[in-house]
Amino acid sequence: MFLSYVLSFVFIGIYWNSHHHLFQVTKKISGAVMWANLHLLFWLSLIPFATGWMGENDFAALPTAEYGVVLVLSGIAYSILQHRIMLIQGSDSALARHIGAASKDKLSIALYAVAIPLTFWQPMISGMLYVTVALIWLVPDRRLERALELGSG
Repeated sequence: MFLSYVLSFVFIGIYWNSHHHLFQVTKKISGAVMWANLHLLFWLSLIPFATGWMGENDFAALPTAEYGVVLVLSGIAYSILQHRIMLIQGSDSALARHIGAASKDKLSIALYAVAIPLTFWQPMISGMLYVTVALIWLVPDRRLERALELGSG
């Protein structure tokens, strides 16, 4: 159970850091950005509940799959938020130039998506995929740090 709480704390920390960096390079926002931000907050608010259920049930298949659903939807929500911000700032903004194709984002979502059905066959492999995504993101997004160094716009 302790492991599930540590993993979720790491995920929340990763989103917090990424969100902070994202808004540091954001010059303006819109109503769509605000709604996308709220959408992300909704999915992130479910992480503690999914974590508790998964931990209390010793990584059983259904709770572990549900945890993955929350993670994949959080990842999608973050991508939507980034996209909405890039739309309002324009394709020549520092954010758009440094985010690019966002392959790390796509890889994370793909790993979550693979882990969800896999949990019904082997829940621990799914757990290892969740840990892999956390390790990929453990260092704050360097693309956003480069955008900050160059100035946003």
